[in-house]
Amino acid sequence: MLTSSSSTVSDFQPAPINELDSQFHQAADEARQLRQRPDNDTLLSLYALYKQALEGDVHDCQPTSFFDFIGTAKQEAWGRLKGMPQGEAMQRYVELVRQLLV
Repeated sequence: MLTSSSSTVSDFQPAPINELDSQFHQAADEARQLRQRPDNDTLLSLYALYKQALEGDVHDCQPTSFFDFIGTAKQEAWGRLKGMPQGEAMQRYVELVRQLLV
């Protein structure tokens, strides 16, 4: 269940769940079809927000190899969002994709 009772961003106002869910999935489709590849920091932000929106807080899984630098970067990016409500992550993901489409 998505709740925002302990949001760290006081002005966060999520869209109604069904509308937000629809916007999120549409943004995910649009992100896969971007004409230009975003920079690595933006890709990590997209990944982290997507995972936080769908799964919530990061699991204690570690990348399979010490030399898995990409996996480590993804886990760390997702971990920085720990505690962010899933609805807020969805909203931020949608906003980021919209910025990339401009």
